[in-house]
This record gives sequence, C-alpha cells and structure tokens, in this order.
Amino acid sequence: MSTKPTQDDFEGEDAPATPGLDVGRLGDLLGFHLRMAHVAVYRDFAETMEELALTQKQLAVMELVAGNPGASQIDLANTLGTDRATMMALVNRLAARDLIERRPSAADRRRQELHLTKAGHAMLAQARALIDRHEQRFIDLFSRDELDALLTALKRIYKGN
Repeated sequence: MSTKPTQDDFEGEDAPATPGLDVGRLGDLLGFHLRMAHVAVYRDFAETMEELALTQKQLAVMELVAGNPGASQIDLANTLGTDRATMMALVNRLAARDLIERRPSAADRRRQELHLTKAGHAMLAQARALIDRHEQRFIDLFSRDELDALLTALKRIYKGN
C-alpha cells in the first residue's frame, strides 16, 4: 500500500481512544479490513434496528424462517454456520417475543418445525423497511460494477471458490 493507514482510518468498536496510531502491518491484512468493514456495518445495523430490538442473527433467523416455513433449528444452524446450542438460544429468544413458534412435524414428531407468528410477520415487515435503508447507506458507497465485484469477491472468501 502506498500510504500508511492510521487508526483514524479504522474507527471500530475496539478502537483505542488515542487517535492517529500507525496500524502498521494491519493495514495490509485482508482480515483486518474485513473486520473493520464488519464493524461499520454492524454498528449501523444496531443503530438502525434499535427500535425493534433485533440483532443481525435474530433477523437472519426470521428471514430464513419466512422463506422456509417449517425449517428446523438444525437447518438454520447449518445455513448460518452456527452451532445447535446458539441456534436454540436464538430461537428461544424469538419465541419468547412471540415472533417464532415451534410446531411438531406431521412427518416426524421428533422434529420441530419453525414458523413466523402473525407478530413475527409484522415485525419482519417493519425490519425489512429499516434494513433497506441500512443497506442503501452502504450500497451508495459503490458504483454498480464495484458492488458486483465486491459481492463476488466476498462470496469467493466464504464459499471457497
């Protein structure tokens, strides 16, 4: 990189109070830049969703259940790359808020199917409107070609091809 980045270039949740630190080798690390981008997106998401008190993971679960009614916690955990215990806790929190309900499967009584409740559908509609504005704030930073290239590159990282 031609110019050395400083801490001012990477304000994040773990940023020290001292401005202007030379981040040194960190400025050349892909993982560092991914982390700092994640922090920026996460912070904006948290501020955006504060009124609905939904986390990124909770919203992801609700979106998956809306798109896949009857999916199981295991299905969701596998899709989101999380463990079963974490997924159970997420679903429990959403169920406690009457946003998701568990129903026994007609095909396999051992399996619990997940469905959005009426309140869950209403909450998801509100969340989608907020998320659209949140997403647009970041989309506006890129041209269409830049955004397409960024998404392609990010998918290559997490899909491994």
